[in-house]
Amino acid sequence: MTQFDALFDGRSFAAILFDMDGTLLSSIEAAERVWTRWAAQFGIDARTFLHGIHGQRAVDSVRQLNIPGIDPVAEANAITLAEIEDVEGVRAIPGAREFVSKLPENRWAIVTSAPRALAVRRLAAAGLKPPSVFITAEDIPRGKPDPACYQLAARQLGGTADDCVVFEDAAAGIRAGEAAGAPVVVITATHQHPMDTPHPTYVDYNALDATIRPDGRLQIGSRSPRKI
Repeated sequence: MTQFDALFDGRSFAAILFDMDGTLLSSIEAAERVWTRWAAQFGIDARTFLHGIHGQRAVDSVRQLNIPGIDPVAEANAITLAEIEDVEGVRAIPGAREFVSKLPENRWAIVTSAPRALAVRRLAAAGLKPPSVFITAEDIPRGKPDPACYQLAARQLGGTADDCVVFEDAAAGIRAGEAAGAPVVVITATHQHPMDTPHPTYVDYNALDATIRPDGRLQIGSRSPRKI
């Protein structure tokens, strides 16, 4: 029995909660270009911290650098504006558009650490539409790995996080899903190296199916698990 079968075989869920960057779309090229240019202003080699920016709010990443004499909120805002301008190379994860197109509007949400304006811009660049439940950085007082973002999304869909599936790609988001009590599926399309995780792990959505039961609940199926 595979990881996936052991966790999902015969089980149904109220909804699916998706992270955005690295999970539904790839923005890694654009994000790293912007952060590299920003870091150069302070004489910082971006390669020393780029691995940690993914999956958390920009302001949290800036604060973690402990740069003397800066306003982290102002710097994060400047980074966001630059990211809104630069969406070259932003694209949907293979199979993501087809996968979410099968889901009823009230059965899925996006939960991202990106500010709303940036999230909308990147979704448009990737050919994806935001769902009705769309949690962004402005909606929560604390970013991932705090579970509040996933708990809020589940509530807005009329359920609880432990009855939903979280799709994630980054360590901070995975910890947020775990803390919310949700089963987690990890998408690795943007990973340069294998991730050590106990969760079912897929390169993209091409091996995954979602079906809606007569009672409206979701079941997730796997054609061939592809852990890397």
